[in-house]
Formats: sequence, C-alpha cells, structure tokens
Amino acid sequence: MKLIYIIPLFILFFGSCKNDEEQSQLNDSFPVTTLIKIDTSTHTDYVADIHAIQNIEIRARVAGYLEKIYIDEGAHVNQGQLLFSINNKEYLEELAKAKALYKSSVADVDAAELELKNANQLAEKKIISNTEVALAKNKLEAQKAKMDEAQAHQSYVQIKLSNTEIKAPFKGVLNRIPHKVGSLIDEGTLLTTLSEYDEVYAYFDVSEKEYLRYAKTIKSDSVRSREVSLILADGSEHPYKGKIETVEAVIDASTGNIAFRAKFPNPEKIVKHGASGKVRLNKKFTDVIVIPQKSTFEIQDKLYVYVIDNNNKIQQRNIEYLARLPHLFIISKGVNVGEKILYEGIQNVRPDMVIKPQEHKMKDIIIELGSK
Repeated sequence: MKLIYIIPLFILFFGSCKNDEEQSQLNDSFPVTTLIKIDTSTHTDYVADIHAIQNIEIRARVAGYLEKIYIDEGAHVNQGQLLFSINNKEYLEELAKAKALYKSSVADVDAAELELKNANQLAEKKIISNTEVALAKNKLEAQKAKMDEAQAHQSYVQIKLSNTEIKAPFKGVLNRIPHKVGSLIDEGTLLTTLSEYDEVYAYFDVSEKEYLRYAKTIKSDSVRSREVSLILADGSEHPYKGKIETVEAVIDASTGNIAFRAKFPNPEKIVKHGASGKVRLNKKFTDVIVIPQKSTFEIQDKLYVYVIDNNNKIQQRNIEYLARLPHLFIISKGVNVGEKILYEGIQNVRPDMVIKPQEHKMKDIIIELGSK
C-alpha cells in the first residue's frame, strides 16, 4: 500500500529535477560566434643553407717559394687585382731556354727550305734524282714539326711564368691566408678562398605536399608567391626580401623533400658564406573560414567543434584545417559560412545540450586574438 504512494512521489521528484536541470541549462549563457570568410596570410620557416653567389678556392698552379702577399685576410678585392706572387727566376730561365730552342728550330726550318730549293733546281737539271728531292721535302717537314713543338713549349713556359702571379678572378672578399711569405708552395696548394657577397643563395627543402601547394599558388600570384624573407641566426630579419629562383627537378626519395633556391640582395655584406638561417615563405589565403583554436577539441587525433543549430542545441562536428595561425585554424572542411559555433566553454557542455547563446562577432574575436 505504501509502495503505491512512493512511486508517484519518486516520479514527481525526478521529473522536477530534470525540469530544473533543463531550466538551468537554458539559463546558462555561452559565448557563440557566427562563421565568416576572411582574407589572411601565414608563413612557414624552413632551415636554410646559405652560400655566397660565388665562392671559390684560389690555389697555386705552379710550385715555388711564396715571394709576396699583396692583400690581407678579409680584404675586398677587385677583379684582376694581384693577390700573390711566387718566385719566378726558375721560370724566367726556362722561358729563355725555350725561346732559344724556338729560334734554333726556326733557323733549321730556313736551312731545310734552302736545301729543298737547291734540290729542286738540281733535279730540273737532271743532276740528282727525284728521290733526293723527296728526302729534302721530308727533312723540311720534320724541321717544321720541331719548330711547332718548340713554339708550343715556349707558350707552355710563358703560361707557367704568368701563373707565378695569382690574381683575383672576380671581385669579392678574401678568407684566411694559411701560408706566409717564404713558404714553399706546391702545385695545387690552397692559398685562400674568395667569395662574392653582393648577393647570397639560400637553399631549403620543402615536402612534396607543400611543393604541390606552392606550384598551384604560383600560377595565380607569381610575384607574391616567389617573394621570401631571410631570418638570421639571431632571430632578426634580413632587411632585403629575396626571390625563389629555381626548384630542383627531382624529389629526394629518402626524405620526400624537394630543394628550393632563393636569392637575396646583400649590399652591406652582412650575410656570410656558410651562415645559418631560415627562409620564411609567406602564404596568402583568400575567402577562408577561420575558427579560434580555443573553440576546438581533439578526440583520437581528430579535431572537433560544437555547432549550434536553429534550436540552440549543441552538435559535435568533425573539422579539418588547412593551416594554423596564431590562435586560429584555417578550416578546409566540416563547417560552412553562417553557421554558429561555441566560442568558449566547451568543457562545460555536451552534445544535444540546449544553451542560451551569447553572440560574439567573429571580427572582434579575430582582433582580440591577434592582439595577444
């Protein structure tokens, strides 16, 4: 008999609790915002290898004692400027000998030509046979060959003599000079290195996916897509913008990356060959939906957001993002313009919950997050 009275009271009690809970939910205000499309941009930094536009080793082409050094380490030199000289007495003597041999061979040729002329005259008078004429011709040809050989040797010695003076092949800055005056230099000895710093190359690798995205972007905005910045080792930005010039033809099978090369002006010669830095590639996005990162949550490596329907009921929605901005995601899939999402308080709600929305303009949210 008592059970009959208890059951209605039980139902009445829990029904009252449920109504109170629903009423409490309706009285709870949660910030929401309506999705819009905006134009924005972001950037990605890539570790870069920096090279001087020209960087060569200057080596001795002849052996001998280093006689004089005309410049100092770190000096700026012009094209054709004399840098080093190697003692040339030995090569001067060798050249004098080569010239003498050449003069002798010229005289031998002249003598052989006279012999041939006399042989032709005697043959016409039937004094000697045609065989002796042929021998005279062969002797002349042999002497001419010796003369050509002597001339080539003379030119070779002249080149060796000229190589005792080492000049700058282009304008640039000299590096360390390891050998001092009086050092015995062998052929091929490294004397210094020369770098031209008016412009520098920055080589960096990007993934295949990023490369394909870049290739599509450059079709519509070639100038802006090629422009890049250089971030130096101390975190400062190089004052001159660079330009992507080339992309390698092959993707590295081991890394899945492809190499880019950008060129940067360097008139103050601040950036040096072998320096470290990062290339900053800017990316422009037009008419994209952005969502505050605080409005999202992850479940098993998937990203979700709470969408508010026309009845103010919360629905969980899976989304995908195209790029990450500071405090924002650029969305590629999952939501549409005009839909409302829960801006804050995702930890205090659950799917199918009805809330009282408190509207916040997305433009104001973007400004607020951008100021942080």
